[in-house]
Amino acid sequence: MNILLWHVHGSWTTAFVQGPHTYLVPVTPDRGPDGLGRARTFDWPASVREVTPEQLATEPVDVVLLQRPHEWELAERWLGGRRPGRDLPAVYLEHNTPDGKVPRSRHPVADRDDVILVHVTHFNRLFWDSGSTRTEVIEHGIVDPGHRYTGRLARAAVVVNDPVRRGRFTGTDLLPALSEAAPLDVFGMRTDALTAHLNLSTDRCRTQDLPQARLLAALAERRLYLHPVRWTSLGLSLLEAMHLGMPVVALATTEAVEAVPPGAGTLSTRPEELARAARHYLNEPEAAREDGHRARRAALERYGLPRFLSDWERLLTEVRS
Repeated sequence: MNILLWHVHGSWTTAFVQGPHTYLVPVTPDRGPDGLGRARTFDWPASVREVTPEQLATEPVDVVLLQRPHEWELAERWLGGRRPGRDLPAVYLEHNTPDGKVPRSRHPVADRDDVILVHVTHFNRLFWDSGSTRTEVIEHGIVDPGHRYTGRLARAAVVVNDPVRRGRFTGTDLLPALSEAAPLDVFGMRTDALTAHLNLSTDRCRTQDLPQARLLAALAERRLYLHPVRWTSLGLSLLEAMHLGMPVVALATTEAVEAVPPGAGTLSTRPEELARAARHYLNEPEAAREDGHRARRAALERYGLPRFLSDWERLLTEVRS
């Protein structure tokens, strides 16, 4: 199939484009949000083709994968008047938890009969009000980076983008207390102002923005993965850390309670319990290694790439028929 999708979420798309199809990714001269084109920091196969809006007007398309509300209008305009859901089969992928008026959160495609709404977690489907629209859950898949954990650095790794702006959503306010239990290395985009924002020394909190390949190597050197997120969809960095063989210390919120099984780390709604678990891993590296082994096994079983691609192949085949 020729599948049209915008480059919105680099990690998720990296898994999706490992399938057997041709993936048409819009590109614009400015490579803005609606025309990023191919990823520059992820490894995408040659089956991902960049297409300009002008090329899309006559490009054969079998399925349109929408991810943002404005893409309905954008797709119809760039596809030369072909309307997703009417002239072309359409799937709407929802990456995020609802933001505002939870649990009375009306989804943008609620009560539509021309699209299938796919959520990436069961938590998201539960909390979005989708009305009569058909919904499916296809859980995340991860391109396995391999069991690379060493844990040689007695520090906790955190991965988050925009921690200052997102604040309580990502648990930024919890980091000062947690940094007293374990020194933190916070990786992600726009993290450079975090240390000053929290008034922390660089001994207690360091920040860095790394490309994906270097990020995974850096994570594997840290003793544990810390996930202090209050309200967001299931972070792919959490699943990547588990694939690496890292033990997890996480708030027991959203889908994390499903993703991290007993024995793979510590989940709690009490920050002081997360601090206790972080200290435990710092002082007991063998316990960290053993729990990391269990985290990897669980991640491979539930979030392995073959299952993910199989689920999507089933749905895409149905939608196209």
